[in-house]
Amino acid sequence: MEIGGWEERYRAERCSAGDAEATPTPLLVETARHLAPGKALDLACGTGRNALWLAEHGWCVTAVDGASAAIEILRSRAAEREITVDARIADLEKGEYQIERSAWDLIVICYYLQRDLFQPAKEGLLPSGILLAIVHITEPGKEPTEHRLRPGELVKYFQGWEILHRHEGQPNDAAHRRPVAEIVARRPIERSGG
Repeated sequence: MEIGGWEERYRAERCSAGDAEATPTPLLVETARHLAPGKALDLACGTGRNALWLAEHGWCVTAVDGASAAIEILRSRAAEREITVDARIADLEKGEYQIERSAWDLIVICYYLQRDLFQPAKEGLLPSGILLAIVHITEPGKEPTEHRLRPGELVKYFQGWEILHRHEGQPNDAAHRRPVAEIVARRPIERSGG
């Protein structure tokens, strides 16, 4: 969906009584509970369900999305909860946000696929940092699309990394119904030669 379509969706959501995506992604909650809070980056954050949860649990969070309406909702929710989230409007596909290298303890990319974002996200983690990604996948035998990977494809982006969680199939998330690939991976610590 183009950013204009997301703008309309988020503006309509703002007018509704609530949204199904206000609850954080279960995999994020389970993963973060095992980590000491640090610096987190939520890419394609939408209305901030994950960013807000992380901030409420002691994380210093930067959240990025290309839809200004989504960021407005996130900022409003953060103000209501009296928490701080550095919420930024940037079109990731156009490279409007540059991920700082070796700066983040946790990077989250949930239900968003931009293949060329994986490498800068991986490089953005501190050694032993965690990358959590959830993407939609195609049905078996179908070709991948711009917004869906083939089954088994996501893990290939993390060769040489410690895989803490891997799942393909139905998501454990009431806000999503299509098959997904999930991964939680730890950046390896580079060993100096000697």
